[in-house]
Amino acid sequence: MEGNELFTYIGNNDYEGVQKFLSEHKLKGDLYDDHGMTPLQHAAYKGNKQICQLLLDHGADVNSGRHEHGYSALHFAALSGKDDVCTCLLAAGAKTYATNSVGRTASQMAAFVGNHKCVAVINNYIGKSDVDYYILARGLETSPKLDPILAEPLHNFIMQVNIHPVRVALNLLPSLISHLPQVRKVVTLMSEKQMKAGPETNEIMAFKLHYLAFIIGEVQKCKQGDKECDLVELFVRKVHRPIHGEKYVEMFVRDCVREFPYRECMVFKQMVSSLSRSGGDAIPALSVLTTAINGHRGFADDTQPCATCAEESATKKCAKCKVVRYCDRECQRLHWFIHKKECARSNAASSSTSTTTEQDNSTSNQSGNSASPRKETNSEPHLVQGGENSQDNSSPSNSEAKGTLSSEAVNQDQNTDSSKSVRNNDESIDQEKLTEKVSNLVCT
Repeated sequence: MEGNELFTYIGNNDYEGVQKFLSEHKLKGDLYDDHGMTPLQHAAYKGNKQICQLLLDHGADVNSGRHEHGYSALHFAALSGKDDVCTCLLAAGAKTYATNSVGRTASQMAAFVGNHKCVAVINNYIGKSDVDYYILARGLETSPKLDPILAEPLHNFIMQVNIHPVRVALNLLPSLISHLPQVRKVVTLMSEKQMKAGPETNEIMAFKLHYLAFIIGEVQKCKQGDKECDLVELFVRKVHRPIHGEKYVEMFVRDCVREFPYRECMVFKQMVSSLSRSGGDAIPALSVLTTAINGHRGFADDTQPCATCAEESATKKCAKCKVVRYCDRECQRLHWFIHKKECARSNAASSSTSTTTEQDNSTSNQSGNSASPRKETNSEPHLVQGGENSQDNSSPSNSEAKGTLSSEAVNQDQNTDSSKSVRNNDESIDQEKLTEKVSNLVCT
């Protein structure tokens, strides 16, 4: 069969071969192999985004397929673990609600094999056209519900995977923070639309949009009359406030679930069931919500998230203690009012260790060159790259502690040496006087 050559190229990840075949043969409709799979499904299973995009550009139907077990191209992309391929297919119109022969969606299959990033990408995807719907005036409206310049930033805001309250608030910057009432209204309308889409109803996306609108409302509550203030920073301080911050997050997440208007949907019932547990089985409300939106994780990844917004891709460390990770300078600045106390304690502990080490060295050597100590300040520290090979000996706190301690140890040694020399001089003078007296007695 003529199409077998195309399947062979895709199986070998031969992009040039696929490109040559498509340029030489003008295909009408999709080709199918013996199992009812299309070339696009093969490319998705191989996880080759470049070939997938090429096939889509040549007219491949993203939802086509006669697979014997009902798997779509998105199913195969989810099983491959390639989130960029999933995004490519979703942008082309792949149906997230399509199920296979065992009644599982692409997101559920990705969760089954542990491809959590694919789960998050699929569950959080919404088309740009859904946002663009609100930038045009409709019916008797004299103006659109959404300013056209806000369409792109709002789409990016909705597509975010990290739904930690702080990260959601930070993603309102810089474009959306000045239009919170307008943005909140549109996001609420989009949530309603997701629940009224008939067979294409997406309960998870509907609840996520409801949650985003609720966070926007919490940020708005931080406004203090007519006084100009940084709403995001005030909200972050409420979330990270010692002791009270955790209670605040727990309370407003539970309020968010309680206010979801579509109480008959499955996602709402699952969250209520999880939140109703008490005692040792109780799960934090934010964890329940994150699991509902991004899927359950069968195992924990060995990562240290950002201390401010829980972003897993945080690669920078506090330059002073080199323990806490941050996404960037802004995350560090927002968290400094909490971390500065912990950072000071870490430095005090390291200084104590350095004192013991330096005193031991000075006792054994009884000599050494003094180092000029640097004056410590309580100012915000810098960030350093937090890779595996980063060196900790450049920490300002360590160098300051060592410089100060080595100076004290050397001064101690110098005082000890001078006192010994004075004592020796006194002893030699006394010895000379005694000798002189004895000689005088003998002479007499």
